[in-house]
Amino acid sequence: MRALVVVPTYNEAGNLPQLVQALLALGLPELRILVVDDRSPDGTGEVAEALAREYPGRLAVLHRDGPRGLGSAYLEGFRLALRTDAEAIIQMDADLSHPPSAIPPMLERMADYHVVVGSRYAPGGRVDPRWGPGRYWLSRWGNVYARLILGLQVRDATAGFKCWRRDAMMRMPLERVRSTGYIFQVEMAYIAQRLGYRVCEIPIFFEDRRVGRSKMDWRIKLEAALRVWELRWRYRDLKPISFAHPETSP
Repeated sequence: MRALVVVPTYNEAGNLPQLVQALLALGLPELRILVVDDRSPDGTGEVAEALAREYPGRLAVLHRDGPRGLGSAYLEGFRLALRTDAEAIIQMDADLSHPPSAIPPMLERMADYHVVVGSRYAPGGRVDPRWGPGRYWLSRWGNVYARLILGLQVRDATAGFKCWRRDAMMRMPLERVRSTGYIFQVEMAYIAQRLGYRVCEIPIFFEDRRVGRSKMDWRIKLEAALRVWELRWRYRDLKPISFAHPETSP
């Protein structure tokens, strides 16, 4: 399956080379990588360009004019991915928290599902013990909060590690998505559920970032808490859409 991995970056110069090497080491000859860099002050964009020269045809770089948020970076990456021949579009973080080894089983499930989620909270999923109890319970509470308000069935509502079938991504109303922070992940999950997509979760080990600092701050957390209610109203008109069975879809 032709897969394109969309990786937004901002100050990830220390992590990106390791991630790219791990992705290319999977032995998937039709897997390509798109780095979406927001003019990182640490030179991540230059690192990405060097990797593109090292791996021609396997890695491309989209340079943006500055930090405009995670959601905006993903949306631009998704639109560019849909202009390629990719059959599956994968989203993942650059900080090495998402295990590349989960990608082959995610792709295998594309025959039966529209979206496959790398989940911390599915049975068998785990988070890095270095998180500490405070961070762990804040994450769990955020997921329960979003799931209760929106009626989400996915266990890891804030998961940023997802694999989308091309035809499913093409039918997402990306022009309506407004989230810029991490609530973007909840928004995409809610839209997929409203549209009746078949969603599968596979357990992953979520590792704490190895280099650099988290971009999560209280402004992002507050936006997430407030926007959950808005999402319920914004997408009240969405109805399930019909697909051919995945095995017979183009």
